[in-house]
Amino acid sequence: MTFRMEGYRRRLTMGTLAAGLLAAGTLSACSGSPRADGGDAPPDRTLTVYAAASLTSTFEQIAADFEAAHDGVSVELSFAGSSDLVAQIQQGAPADVFASADTANMDKLAADDLLAGTPVDFAANTLMIAVPPGNPAGVASLADLAADDLNLVVCAPEVPCGAATEQVEQAGGVSFSPVSEEQSVTDVLNKVITGEADAGLVYITDVSAAGDQVEGIEFPESDDVVNVYPVSALQGSPQPEHAQEFVEALLSPDGQRVLSDAGFVAS
Repeated sequence: MTFRMEGYRRRLTMGTLAAGLLAAGTLSACSGSPRADGGDAPPDRTLTVYAAASLTSTFEQIAADFEAAHDGVSVELSFAGSSDLVAQIQQGAPADVFASADTANMDKLAADDLLAGTPVDFAANTLMIAVPPGNPAGVASLADLAADDLNLVVCAPEVPCGAATEQVEQAGGVSFSPVSEEQSVTDVLNKVITGEADAGLVYITDVSAAGDQVEGIEFPESDDVVNVYPVSALQGSPQPEHAQEFVEALLSPDGQRVLSDAGFVAS
């Protein structure tokens, strides 16, 4: 299903306060504090979170906040393209939580009965053209990416940003001939940063995170292709309560602020 950004913004705002209050209460109740009976602190535990590469900076901050609120819990983050992470989970990788950059990859785990509950949408993202500083190739629009002499890098079709790229091609009535198709959006961004590409299609949040290493070019067709990010605790997690609490932390006011500050459309 294709969402327009304006409609999705309205849909995402509904219920945020209630979900946030619930998450805040959970975090408060579970935060580390001295035991009144003087008993031993709970044993150290590691919560393993698999997340789409585009979530790197935001999840690092949210994970640090989560650890600060949970004595004895450390969060181990693993970032890659959503399709690669799904394959690892399907092969038995010991993850507790999965956050995808699209619903299609989350649906694969649901079909295999690998989710502990119903996934919840916590953010959304759209594509932007990234070019090196100064924009030496003079890219100004989506149509410019179809030029034969342009070194364009995009995500592979099986990766969420690649699927979104195919959709914007259709929306813009253009056809790309990329010199490389990458397995994660961060790989695309790095090729632009290092000058290996004249342009790349990445998320708005990636351009923001890159600072002055790249320039971002908006294009109107991006509003027709919104990537919705779902998250879920995973079946078989040895610590299902903490896994669910991490999910709720993403929906909390603090978690949503981190995502919004990075350029995501928060839930």
